[in-house]
Amino acid sequence: MSEVSLIDRLLDVIEHDIVPKTEEGVAHGNKLFGAAILRKEDRSVVIAETNNETENPLWHGEVHCLKRFYELPKADQPDTKDCLFLATHEPCSLCLSAITWTGFDNFFYLFSHEDSRDSFAIPHDLKILKEVFTLEPGGYRAENAYWKSFSIRKLVRDLPEAERARLEARIAGISKIYDGLSAEYQDGKADNDIPLN
Repeated sequence: MSEVSLIDRLLDVIEHDIVPKTEEGVAHGNKLFGAAILRKEDRSVVIAETNNETENPLWHGEVHCLKRFYELPKADQPDTKDCLFLATHEPCSLCLSAITWTGFDNFFYLFSHEDSRDSFAIPHDLKILKEVFTLEPGGYRAENAYWKSFSIRKLVRDLPEAERARLEARIAGISKIYDGLSAEYQDGKADNDIPLN
């Protein structure tokens, strides 16, 4: 599968598998972060989930997805080395660790830490990296002995013009959906009891 078709598939999963769950989650007071696990061989979705911090502040989109993955019957759990991990937003330090501890050798994300802070008014990822770990933005190794990470937007920027323009338009459409979810979350977050809302 070519890089372009992989990017299209990842955007499909965000739009059709993660966004519907996130819409429901945000309606219940949760943040707008989501994730999915796909099989490498055919890019089929194993599981998609969203943030569930109103149940437990540790259930970030990625961690909640991993929790639900391990609740599947063993026969339905492919080896994590045979999977792609997709996050709507660049994983925070908690989620980076969870992805590492569960043995994934990759992850892809659409929105950066800076997007979370600037576009979605959720600055905690960058603040924690700086305050707890004394790391600057992007202060983790994007490729290391455990995994390699991929910014979908950076992958798109490296494509030929025709494909780049088409995919940037798709991403703009997805961004509008997330802008609406962000506004809904921000409007209602005073009513939830998430510690870092």
